[in-house]
Amino acid sequence: MIKAVVTDIEGTTSSLSFVKDVLFPYARQHIGEYVRCHAEDGEIAPILNDVRLQAGEALDLEGVIAQLEQWIDEDQKITPLKSLQGLLWETGYQQGDFKGHIYQDAYEQLKSWHAQGIKLYVYSSGSVHAQKLLFGHTAYGDLNSLFSGYFDTNVGAKVETASYQRIAEQLDVDADQILFLSDIEDELDAAHQAGMQTIWLVRGADIDPAAAHKQVADFSAIAISGAGQ
Repeated sequence: MIKAVVTDIEGTTSSLSFVKDVLFPYARQHIGEYVRCHAEDGEIAPILNDVRLQAGEALDLEGVIAQLEQWIDEDQKITPLKSLQGLLWETGYQQGDFKGHIYQDAYEQLKSWHAQGIKLYVYSSGSVHAQKLLFGHTAYGDLNSLFSGYFDTNVGAKVETASYQRIAEQLDVDADQILFLSDIEDELDAAHQAGMQTIWLVRGADIDPAAAHKQVADFSAIAISGAGQ
């Protein structure tokens, strides 16, 4: 019996193009101005110091901005960058510049699992703050009430088995009673090595019955039963 579902976002619950074509360009366009305006803020200053630590250099403010812009261009999964992107995206969501994209099949299945008593969690390379913003500003309304928790790179990289072991420990659920959903094989490999069950979302592609993880086209093809089922 599955007691918990842990889901990726990009390519799984949400379109890759939303992140690539909407969120990332928005952050790239606005991050310099945002950092210059808020560099001394209590919430921002420690993040900028983390940028310097990650870069291994005593960067001035413009150097920090240049480093952040380079990381965006390289699609780096670096925690201080993700934290700043989340804060920037909050502004965009609040101003109505965009809504968080969620596939209809994902919305309907997540809602159904929640009603069955299955605990739902998110694990994404985007910050927890960014995750909550995306699910809080969708065409279906605020979906954060469906989720019992969120994980980001603070728990570890998504391709490392130890990250999934930590998640299972924090959920206090046996790993084999946790289902991890992703569109990335390396992430699924790591989760499987930690003892979790896995399903591979392959939206828009042909199903490979010989794949290392069970493949499905969308959430409607995932059949699990939860507590009391």
